[in-house]
Amino acid sequence: MTRLLAQVAEKSGVSAATVSRVLNGKPGVSPTTRQSVLMALDDLGYERPTLLRGERARLAGLVLPELQNPIFPAFAEVIGGAMAQQGLTPVLCTLTKGGASEADYVDLLLEVGVSGVVFAGGLFAEADAPHEHYYRLAELNVPVVLINAPADGLGFPCVACDDGFAIEQTWRHLTSLGHERIGLILGPEDHVPSRRKLTAARRVAQAAGMPLAEEFVERSIFLLEGGRTAAARLLGRGVTAIVCGSDPLALGAIKAARKRGLNVPSDVSIVGFDDSAFMTATEPALSTVRQPIEAMGRAAVDLLCSQIRGLQPHVRELLFDAELVVRKSTAPPPTSALLSNAPPGGHGRR
Repeated sequence: MTRLLAQVAEKSGVSAATVSRVLNGKPGVSPTTRQSVLMALDDLGYERPTLLRGERARLAGLVLPELQNPIFPAFAEVIGGAMAQQGLTPVLCTLTKGGASEADYVDLLLEVGVSGVVFAGGLFAEADAPHEHYYRLAELNVPVVLINAPADGLGFPCVACDDGFAIEQTWRHLTSLGHERIGLILGPEDHVPSRRKLTAARRVAQAAGMPLAEEFVERSIFLLEGGRTAAARLLGRGVTAIVCGSDPLALGAIKAARKRGLNVPSDVSIVGFDDSAFMTATEPALSTVRQPIEAMGRAAVDLLCSQIRGLQPHVRELLFDAELVVRKSTAPPPTSALLSNAPPGGHGRR
């Protein structure tokens, strides 16, 4: 018992005497301290005393598609912290190659009796992907919040970045520098955020008198290698700027440019999306769209907790404005490009 008290006291940051009072149901302990002690007991794997077993800390799932893209660890940090502040213990589920699927994780989370689940990216954002496990959660009335895109027919509330507004900012920045041949690297055709970005790009390009040519749109998996391959194709078609659907894609585009002997940004401008960690430390520092991760993550947890308390979500989709952060990877196009003839597909000034 002495060892248990000492371990729980160290884990929760309180005295052994306070831990003893909590475990014995004694008064004189604040609700916050009491909850910290009980969560420490759970984390250390100790069984709660019989009188406290009905108050086991609530679990909440957090499902991420990967951890290679720095944006997802950033979301995990914010969401996990916000869950803890609400008395929830986050259960992190990360998809890995050859590992458990989203459906497998949903089965696991249901087995442990989670109070709710936050999906920060995943199959729900792909219109043609299997969604049966989401329908199962809906049928069981498990509170769910989606981050990145809504999913048709499920009714789950969603927190997302305004992709259209973000692309409009980026496109206007590049055209103000004089770019007319702007390429776009997006995710798969059924990826909802990518669809929104493409719609916005076509709209703003058309409004500027420079319709977006189909040969200036490339699809890729959201990895650096995918960005490098897609950018190589766009550079071969003569683009002077590339807008990417993620920062890893943008870093891959920079590698593709260097492989062709091109300088970023004097020969080609490149813009990322997310403003994930260390984008100021790249060479050159990456111009990118900043998602408000802190605000989005906290809003997602607030929506989840409202559902856990039995309240209906007041919005289907909560959109947050993004901010274009201009650094060193964008500049006016080379003079030779300005003097060249308009490219095929009508992607020039009229």
